[in-house]
Amino acid sequence: MDRNVPDAASEEIELYIRTYYSLLRTSDEVQIKSLVEAHGNMESSLHPLARSDQPDLSAFIYSMLRLPTCINDVKLVVLGQSGEVFARHGFDLTKGWQAVSSPARRRRCFYDGEQTLAVFIASYSDIDDLIPMLTAYQIEWNKFNQRLRDVKSFDDLDALPKILDVSADDLDRLRRLWGANFGKRLGAMAASPKKFAVRLLASSLNDYRRAALAWYEHIEKSCAPQVDLRQHPIYFVSSNTHSIINLLSGFGLRRKEELLNYIHQANHADLLTEWNDIEARHVPSSEENFLYYVLKKYANSPEGKAIAKDRAADEGTSGLYRINSLADGFEVDTQVFDLKRLRPDWLDPRLRVEGIESLSKSDAVILNIDYPLGFAAYLILSQIASRVGEVRGVYVIGKAATLNGVVGDVLIPTVIHDDQSRNTYLFNNCFAARDVTPHLVYGTALDNQKAVTVRGTFLQNARYAHVFYKENYTDIEMEAGPFLSAVFELARPKRHPRDEIVNLYNVPFDLGFLHYASDTPLSKGKNLGAGNLSYFGMDPTYATSIAALRRIFSLEIKRLNVTHT
Repeated sequence: MDRNVPDAASEEIELYIRTYYSLLRTSDEVQIKSLVEAHGNMESSLHPLARSDQPDLSAFIYSMLRLPTCINDVKLVVLGQSGEVFARHGFDLTKGWQAVSSPARRRRCFYDGEQTLAVFIASYSDIDDLIPMLTAYQIEWNKFNQRLRDVKSFDDLDALPKILDVSADDLDRLRRLWGANFGKRLGAMAASPKKFAVRLLASSLNDYRRAALAWYEHIEKSCAPQVDLRQHPIYFVSSNTHSIINLLSGFGLRRKEELLNYIHQANHADLLTEWNDIEARHVPSSEENFLYYVLKKYANSPEGKAIAKDRAADEGTSGLYRINSLADGFEVDTQVFDLKRLRPDWLDPRLRVEGIESLSKSDAVILNIDYPLGFAAYLILSQIASRVGEVRGVYVIGKAATLNGVVGDVLIPTVIHDDQSRNTYLFNNCFAARDVTPHLVYGTALDNQKAVTVRGTFLQNARYAHVFYKENYTDIEMEAGPFLSAVFELARPKRHPRDEIVNLYNVPFDLGFLHYASDTPLSKGKNLGAGNLSYFGMDPTYATSIAALRRIFSLEIKRLNVTHT
């Protein structure tokens, strides 16, 4: 097997990474301006105009959506693994700090109301994600600052594109995102340049391991006494916190009439139109997926408060437990599903495999985590596996970029090159296209793919991607490699190697990866967020979740039949 990895193509990226890690070793604050040159020299695919005087609105919006809104007022960003770490360094987050979040990145943050943002990090992958975003944000903010200094009014939308040297469409996208705050935020950008500083409070691997241990001990305590995870075999799943529990509870399907009454309100005309199209078969969208989508909106609305309580009661009856992550730790929510307590009559009909009733004799549970970022996957899976009775399966479902497919496709790899360990992992993926295709409406299931696990979304450039594309690596994501490093240590008596071809064909448990394409880097502007109510996002999410649950059920039913024969 040819293992041409992009060493030469990634020299600028490696220099950038070494630069910010060397600076962050200091106990003092690091000025982001120190990283601007290295950031620009990287020629990131996400930030192609970094070195240009012309604003790069795509890079700015990408960063903005992954940072809390208060970032406009922030000057200092402090990074730490736990509330204890922050308190030890003089940042007591229990006194006057407010929890803040971003629209497109799940990361626990607290704001002091003035100029400081505290960010919880689960591994060094959060640093690789956050530092380039802050740098890109500052670069683009300061381009706006240069152009807007002398502008007296931001009401003339026809003149602004020329002043800013951006297209009217791009500026309109920013205006829609900011809404009524559009003029106020442009005014803030005009008033002063952005000067971020960053301080890393603790950076040893042991600090991250301690944070992962605290996270998991909280899960164990939250499950007890209903489920003692130390005594149960588990099927580990990394996916999301909505699709699997919706499929297992079937709650949205049983409340169909109430949900349809909700969308008949005047302010939900788009949902009603979609439902009418589904009923008339004008669109092939799934009725079940649609109801799950409406359930989420309804449960979060003022009129849906009661249904949220009813759902929690039903989930408890079915042995489905939601566990929020620690308030003073990194943010990865968890769910535990007790297989013996599932109600077959409540399951989504797409899950009803032959012999489903025999699950009432199972001693196994499904442990589902809200998929983590990068290297946190290794820390979390390693921690879980050391504390549970037995691992019977590891299944990873998540978003990826595709170089050969389209948004909504499902990519099923059998080779994964990990940019963190430099290993190329070979394994038997328990999933094939036939497992996903029956449940996939819009996309295509592509098996026998080759994936590459990258260190960060900004830490890629055209030359880097070209080398992998030439070697037929067309599935780009951030977690599979760290998960496989943990899998190696679950199956072998030593730590995972580095820079090797690693054979994982004979691990003693089921192993599967399903990636759904959320963007296409070779076709700018295509991502799941650009979809409409035809569910380009929900379609592959539920198709992959169904495939994983059917696999788990089939394996456990077969195991039970053998045991009781």
